[in-house]
Amino acid sequence: MSTKHEKILQYIESLPVGDKISVRQIAKEMQVSEGTAYRAIKEAENRRLVSSIERVGTIRIEKKKKENIERLTFAEIVNIVDGQVLGGKSGLHKTLTKFVIGAMQLEDMMRYTDAGSLLIVGNRIKAHENALRAGAAVLITGGFDTTEDNKLLADSLDLPIISTSYDTFTVATMINRAIYDQLIKKDILFIEDIYVPMTDTAALKNDETIHHFHKLNERTTHGAFPVVTHQNKLVGMITVKDVIGREENELIEKVMTKNPIAGSMKMSVASAGHRMIWEGIDLLPIVDDDNILQGVISRQDVLKALQLAQRQPQHGETIDDLVKNEMKVLGDEELIVEFKVTPQMTNQYGAISYGAFTTLLAEVGSFALKRRKRGDAVAENMTIYFIKPVQMESTLTVKPRILDMSRKFVKMDFEVYNQQILVGKAMMMFQLLER
Repeated sequence: MSTKHEKILQYIESLPVGDKISVRQIAKEMQVSEGTAYRAIKEAENRRLVSSIERVGTIRIEKKKKENIERLTFAEIVNIVDGQVLGGKSGLHKTLTKFVIGAMQLEDMMRYTDAGSLLIVGNRIKAHENALRAGAAVLITGGFDTTEDNKLLADSLDLPIISTSYDTFTVATMINRAIYDQLIKKDILFIEDIYVPMTDTAALKNDETIHHFHKLNERTTHGAFPVVTHQNKLVGMITVKDVIGREENELIEKVMTKNPIAGSMKMSVASAGHRMIWEGIDLLPIVDDDNILQGVISRQDVLKALQLAQRQPQHGETIDDLVKNEMKVLGDEELIVEFKVTPQMTNQYGAISYGAFTTLLAEVGSFALKRRKRGDAVAENMTIYFIKPVQMESTLTVKPRILDMSRKFVKMDFEVYNQQILVGKAMMMFQLLER
């Protein structure tokens, strides 16, 4: 059973690419309140089904596959550069394949400009026209306008002409940054990437009995199941431990764990794993906004996915990647890590930022545990009780020391040196991820 919200999203997805939509139109079409329609349109924007542009409206855009996430639509470009659409509004839903910076002679410029390109250029009227005729859209920098003829040409070819007040260099930087951010997002694993849908797994109804649990357990060999109502709403979880010593005809509702912890599709696999370990659960039910069960993930799925992700080549670099790249392991007996402070890791005073410093310690700690064959771990808390400013381009030496280790927790102490001078001391607690 789909909710109103889901039905609106399915309706938006079924619309032809390029269609304009509005809150009022959706409310009327789907017979819902304007508030419900507005929320669904916002969600469609998050899912990259539509793009809202000032003075133009909301447009259904091409849904990009995860592999092609680095390709932007012209509608997204308008929002990135705070642009104004001068013509060719009906082509805003299209995806661009590359962008060309028009800082050369006209004929040279046209050699690089082909269908699907975006030409970024200043007030060169002839270049605007030639680009449109070659099947490319145009982004005019410096806040300049173009001729009425070019605007009409853009309208007839469904190719946008966009104007922005930023200069060419800033625009190219902004677009590059947007693509880079999307690449980072693409590399983060979400529950939707690894979950097992309900069609491939099993659940129990709340009015069924322990007898049904045993039958399902025999058939699937699973030790835990989500419990749902007849409307498929999640109401509990039941495991083998819950049914020990219980009568066959007892209702599942009586023995299940009520209000179980659940995850959502947009939750990252890393945070789901942390939650499962922290709460000591092996199976996490996945629900939508209305608590309707969508599927499940197991602790095994999470560990497998995280190990696989570590082996993937990264495209966009996060602060964690930058820190890892600068780490060099020294010492065989005693672990010592050398680390170079790059300009990207500094604060406004040119000294290493707290973010980079804590990331460095967490990474060194994880590495020290892997060396001790203790597998993966999650940093639980950290206390920095001494830190001196460290200038960029400095080379730091980090010495981790395990103070205490149990089956589940590790307490570790760190000393950070800059040319034999102590510049930082910290303590960290890690929780070990059980296999």
